[in-house]
Amino acid sequence: MRTTMLRKTALTIAAAAATAGGIAAPAIAAQTTPGVAAARDHKTERQLDVRYEAQDTFYYCGPAATRNALSVQGKNIDQHDMAKRMGTTENGTDSINDITPVLNKETGKDVYRSVEIPGTKADDKQTDKLREDVKRTVDDGRAVVANIAGTTTDTTGTTHSFEGGHYISVTGYRDAGKQVKIADSANPATAEYWLTTDNLADWIATRGYTATS
Repeated sequence: MRTTMLRKTALTIAAAAATAGGIAAPAIAAQTTPGVAAARDHKTERQLDVRYEAQDTFYYCGPAATRNALSVQGKNIDQHDMAKRMGTTENGTDSINDITPVLNKETGKDVYRSVEIPGTKADDKQTDKLREDVKRTVDDGRAVVANIAGTTTDTTGTTHSFEGGHYISVTGYRDAGKQVKIADSANPATAEYWLTTDNLADWIATRGYTATS
């Protein structure tokens, strides 16, 4: 059955088992002072400083991704508080539309808006829009939150699989936006990695993301 953006997005039992290390691990201390990190080449690369935390439970990926996204602006909001505000249950967080209002409440009215990629694979127009949305949001000192499902491969050749669905933060870009940096709450051992924007767009397909307008 075709997955829609409104589908429940809890991790599958298999994915939960695979990420058990991240669930059991305590929150990670702040890596650097919140804010925009100095880019090696401002024209083609920019990264945000994330005060990373792993998700507290296997179904807290939505609250954790949102919490990590807000940390780049110096905010430190408890995951359990986030979960209450999003209506998160053991079935997960319903959709990106439950995350956008929380981001807007914390950062300013109508700053973020949800974007859906409804097909089973992103087309060129959708991928180009995602690229520009990531660049604009990161250049504004904010992070993107994305709802993904399935399996993808990062730029080092490592695979990341969340067949039951997952939420991640996008906290940087390089190569003029052709690659994006991911903050992933599932497991501190793979807390961050780079994806091509093409792969991220296909990973989001059938679901959605939230970025600044």
